[in-house]
Order: sequence, then C-alpha cells, then structure tokens
Amino acid sequence: MPKTDYNLIAIGAGSGGLVSSFIGAAVKAKVALIEKHKMGGDCLNTGCVPSKALISSAKAVQMMKKHSLYGLKNVNYEVDFAQVMERVQDIIAKIEPHDSVERFTSLGVECHIGEATIRSPHEVEVNGKILTTKNIVVATGARPFIPPTPGLEDVSFSHSDNLWQLRKQPKHLAVIGGGPIGSELAQAFRRLGSEVTIFNMDRGILPREDSDMVQFICDSFNKDGINLLDEAQITRIEKIGETSRIHYSRHDEEKYLDVDHILAAVGRVPNTSGFGLENLGVELNKNKTIKVDKYLRSSIPNIYACGDVAGPYQFTHMAGHQAWFATINALFAPFKKFAVDYSVVPWCTYTDPELARVGLSEDEAKAKNIPHEVTTYGIDDLDRAITDRADYGKVKVITPPGKDKILGAAICGAHAGDLLMEFTLAMKHGIGLNKILGTIHPYPTFSEANKMLAGAWRKNHAPSGVLRWLEKFHSWRR
Repeated sequence: MPKTDYNLIAIGAGSGGLVSSFIGAAVKAKVALIEKHKMGGDCLNTGCVPSKALISSAKAVQMMKKHSLYGLKNVNYEVDFAQVMERVQDIIAKIEPHDSVERFTSLGVECHIGEATIRSPHEVEVNGKILTTKNIVVATGARPFIPPTPGLEDVSFSHSDNLWQLRKQPKHLAVIGGGPIGSELAQAFRRLGSEVTIFNMDRGILPREDSDMVQFICDSFNKDGINLLDEAQITRIEKIGETSRIHYSRHDEEKYLDVDHILAAVGRVPNTSGFGLENLGVELNKNKTIKVDKYLRSSIPNIYACGDVAGPYQFTHMAGHQAWFATINALFAPFKKFAVDYSVVPWCTYTDPELARVGLSEDEAKAKNIPHEVTTYGIDDLDRAITDRADYGKVKVITPPGKDKILGAAICGAHAGDLLMEFTLAMKHGIGLNKILGTIHPYPTFSEANKMLAGAWRKNHAPSGVLRWLEKFHSWRR
C-alpha cells in the first residue's frame, strides 16, 4: 500500500498499547490506538492496581491485629468488605486519568473505543471504518484461564477479571492455584476475615522461585491461618444449595471440602483470536502466543506484538519494555532495528513478605550446572527491619565463584520489590557487589540490606594471606 492514513496502529490500550502509542506520538508519527473495553487494560481495571489496593487494605488490617507489638492497646476495627471493594474502585478512578482517552489525545494519539478487526496487514476496521496503516502493534493482552473442572461452571466462582464485582465477603474462599495471583489474593482475603483454602497442584506454591525463599511466605500463610493443600487434584465440584462442594484427591486419598465461593487463579491465556490474526495466517506458538522474532515482528513483517499476547513474560513492566522495541522497530525499520533485551528481567510477588527476583536463581544454577556461589543476608539482623517489626526474610545473591559479578538476586521481606532495583540496575550495567558495598546507604533504611549482603560476600572473600600479614604488621607497630 503506497500511502496510508497512519504510521502505526496499536490494538489494545493496556500497558503495551499505551506505551507503543505514546512513543509513536512522541517521535511525531501519526498513531491510532484502539481499545474495545476500558483504557488502561487489565493492569488498571482488573489486575495490578485493584489487587494492590486490596492488598493494602489487608495490610492495614494486619497492622491493627499486631497493634500490641507497637505499644498500642484497645484498638478496635471492623472490616466492611463492600467498602473495601468500593475503595478499590476509587483508587482505579484516581489512576484512570493517567491512561485516559483525554490524556492520550492531548499527546497526539488518535483514540478509538471499539472492537478492532485486522482486515489485511495494512487495514484495521473499527466502528465500521477502515483505517490504513504502515504498521500494526498487537497488544491485546491475556485473559484468565478457566480450568475444565467438571461442575465449576455450575457454582459461584470468580477469576481475576470479575473478582472486583464482589461486594459480599466469602465466609470460606477456595483459591485454585498457588501462583502469584492466587497467593496474593488468598492472603488478602484471609487477612480481611475470610477462611481461605488454597488448592495447589504443584509440590509447593510459587514454583518458579527457590524453595528457601518461598518458605518465608509459607510460614506467613501458616501464621495467617491459610489452609494450603499442595499436590491436590480437584476432580469435580458440585452445587449443594448455596455451597460448593469441592471433591479432590491428595496423597492417594479422596476428600471433599465445602466452601461458599471459589477463585480460579491458574494462569492466563493470550488473546490472539477474534480480531483477524487467524484469517491472515499469523503464526502462533504452542501456548497460543504470537510467534515473534527478536525484533518482535510476527510472521507478517509489518505486524508486531508485545506484552502478554507475545510472551514469554506476563508482566505489565515487560509489556511496556517490549512496546518500546516493537514501536521503534516498526517506525524506523529498515534504517535501524533493536533486538529486545531479556537479559535482566525483575519481578515481584506482592504477598507479605514480598518475594522479588531478577536473573538466575539458585535452583536454576544447580539445574543448569552453572558454577556459582550463594551469599545470603538475614533481614532479621537489619536495624530498620527490627524497628518496623518487619525483621523476617533474607537477601540472596548468586555470583560466579570468586567474583562479585551478580548473576541473580532474590529478596524475601518487606519492600522486596523496591530493594530489588539496586541489584537490577547493577546487573544491567555491570556493577558488582564491591561497588555496592562502597556506596553510602542511608541509615536506618531497608536499602542497607543490600549493602550488608555485599559486605557478607566481601567477608567470605577476604584475602586470608594478606590478613595474616596485616596482623603481623600491626603487631610490629604496637
């Protein structure tokens, strides 16, 4: 097509589409953004923002439960679940302007609310109108996977998209899945007052993380009174009045549990059908994500993809990261192309304690036979953590033998997601533990945990021969 209306059309106004259209407009390209539902996508409306708002309410309850640890007494409170969920919507509304049509229109993006259909590699239809474009960025995200469990559709259940419609608090909530979403929401509901049982098919929750780090979370779940059933296989669910009876097998025993609500949190499925990709023959991977190359091009060269619909990571920050590469490559190829960088990818699970990781884990290093050393620092030793009654968890760093280069880092504890960024920056720019140790960290802060870890590494690698010589030197000088 020799002449088009737009340089780029982004489909989906979640993190990927918003960043893509923002960058396109910033470099003075003519850009259209199409969203069929709500601006901000899953992250704003059903994912990151509402879940963290709910978690913050649960943390407030937990602080009041522990009031005696802070020298307080006669503290009374009552959870108004409906008000908690309305608070979640208030927070979404406060953030909405950041992702709104008005804001992006002011930035130079032409926004369309309606369903997009890709008619050809250069034509997208929305609201009965055909828009022509040089390039397309598909950022349609993902949706909750609903397990094919017999009887599930017959009972009261939620998933991460529609959970936020609840206004009546479940007395007993069953969470199917022990991944990040299931773990975060299970703990939040328990702290708000629901009885909670987690049905987890794996041997442990959060299977991508090292077991020693996950143990801190399991201990916290145990203190909270969460019933965690690992290696549990749900066979069927039946409706008995207002109750859902979950039949399951565990350790060769057949059992059942009655609950009044179920949350399915067993992963997400990329949105790759229903808007024209299949008609164009765009190649998909086995997991139904769009097959893209290192420049985020699909099998049709001018159609790019980013975020959950492309994989391999389902993080809001990864969608934004990929969107930069997809957009710049779409707008400036063949003059300049950039391969997407997955070398340093941080993530965080927002349980209490938080669990954050970047790079290589200890389990991965062992599985791949990568020579490595492990250095740890217990946060129970950290002054600021002790003052805040948050003295639990640890910092762990993986390095090559005898070297301070950071191959990976994991933190379990308060503010772990924030603390991880020092290691993420260090890995990205080749900064080793010695330089972290030589950097002033304000006292008393949680950030000192990273310096303490670096100090532990330095102590473990102190030159014994030099120290023996120095001992003699100082003895001679006395």
